[in-house]
This record gives sequence, structure tokens and C-alpha cells, in this order.
Amino acid sequence: MLRFIKDWTLPLAMLLGIIGYFCLASFDFLSPMRPVAGCLARTLPPFLVFAQLLLVFCKVDWRDLLPERWHAWLLLFQILTCLIVVGCLLLFPFNMEWRIAFEGMMVCFICPTATAAAVVTGKLGGNAASLTVYTLLSNILAAVMVPLFFPLVEPSSVSFGESFLRILGKVFPLLLFPFFIALLLKRFFPAAHCFLTGLKDAAFYLWAVALTIVMGQTAKSMVEGDTGLAEELLIALLALLVCCIQFYAGKRIGHIYQDRISAGQALGQKNSVLAIWMACTYLNPVSAVAPGSYALWQNLINSYQLWKKRR
Repeated sequence: MLRFIKDWTLPLAMLLGIIGYFCLASFDFLSPMRPVAGCLARTLPPFLVFAQLLLVFCKVDWRDLLPERWHAWLLLFQILTCLIVVGCLLLFPFNMEWRIAFEGMMVCFICPTATAAAVVTGKLGGNAASLTVYTLLSNILAAVMVPLFFPLVEPSSVSFGESFLRILGKVFPLLLFPFFIALLLKRFFPAAHCFLTGLKDAAFYLWAVALTIVMGQTAKSMVEGDTGLAEELLIALLALLVCCIQFYAGKRIGHIYQDRISAGQALGQKNSVLAIWMACTYLNPVSAVAPGSYALWQNLINSYQLWKKRR
């Protein structure tokens, strides 16, 4: 039984999150606890991601954090795909349903790499240090691209500078603080650093807990939203297309530079929580269904990759 749980951690975490939402939603006597549960659902995942990154950075040598050639190609891919979608929205008279679906695709293309991607990359045998560098670069790119191009699609009163700082403020503390703490532990508290380094799979299981919460939130937004089922399916299918394109493109580019796993995860695994926030802040809020469903697709692909790795 324990072996089964270990082998299928990610699918079980996703299933538990979805089932957990439906089970808790059906018990009216739990309604007084819902504000507490909602607060935990919002605050617990960042703490889990912080702990994951701390464990990952304790195992990374800071001297390995150098830019790679494939970083530039992946950044260019993100820029071009976002520009293509923006051009389609500006040039073609889509109806509202397709327009929202294309906005969802745009968010999924420009969204930066997930902070937890280094956990899966290390599990698959990739270069966590190289992926960490790309995570920083993709977040800077998103902070520049979103305030520049999203107002062309949906007019916004938020200035470029304010948007830039808001996006960086949501992501960079979560990336930089664990890194600097890991460096301080290595320099001044080597025993604690050695202990954290020895926790082999702890970061992976912390990520599984965070994934359970995110999937519960995704199920809640899709069930309780005002969007029709047909529109949600259209947005979710286009998000699946974007997910497959990005994993494939990342792996093809990474193959050229002998870093197929890291590049595939860097381009394919997205920070869906940040993407949902960007969609709700700058675009039609219904487009947030795309990054919500993207979270499901990317973790199904991750589960398949881990299964192949075990084989």
C-alpha cells in the first residue's frame, strides 16, 4: 500500500483535492469553518512552496546558477507565442466565448515557470540549478510583458510601473528568501544545512500537499463560477493544447543543448496560482479557467513522466 501511494503521489493528490472539495461542500454543518478553511487554502500553499524551495536550494550549489543558451530560446518562445495570441485578438473579430478562450491561452503562454518546478525536475533527473535561473528570468519577463500587452486586449487603469512591482512582489520574495536562507544555513549552521539536505523526498511530498489544495481551489472555481459548461470545456481544451505545445517545445529545445528534462519543465510547468491572479486582475475573470485547468493538465503530464522514470 505504501509503495502504491509513493508511486502515484501526484494523481492521488489531485484526486484527493477534487474529492475533498465536493465532500466538504456537501456538509452544511461545516459552514462556520469555511472562512477558516478558505484562509488556510490561501496562506498554506505559499508556506509549502517556501519550504520546498528551501529544501531544493540546500542541495543546489550557488556556483551552478548560471544562464544557459536554452534560456534565451525559451524566453523568445514565450514572447512570440504571446504576441501571436495578442495579434489574433486584435486582428480577428472573435465572439465573446472565443475571445475569453484566447485570453486564457495568452495567460498560459506568458505565465512564468512554477516555483515548485525544481522539485519535479530534480525528481526526473534534470538540472534544478539551471531551472531555478530560468524561473527567475521568466518571472522578470512576465512582469514586463503583462503590463505591456494585456492592456491592448483588455484596457486597464493600472500603470506599467505599478503592475511590474505588483507581479514581482508576489513572486520574488517566494523565490529569493529560501535561496538566501539556504546560503546562510550552509555558511553559519552547517549541521542544520546537512539535516535538510538529507531529507531526500520531503520537497516532493510537500509539493503534493500544496497540489491537493490547489486542485480543491480549481474545482471550487469551476463548479461555483457563472461560466457555462460548454465554455469551460472550450477553455480547458485550449489550455490542454497550450500545455502540450509548451512541454513539447521545451523538450525539443532542451534536447539540442543536452538538457531536455530541465527545459521541458521550465517551459511546460507554470505558476498556475499567479496565472489565475493575472487573469482575474488584467483580463476577463472567466479566462482564469484556463490556468486553473492547466494545473490539472501539467500535473497529469508530470505524473506520466514520473511513471516513465520509475520504469
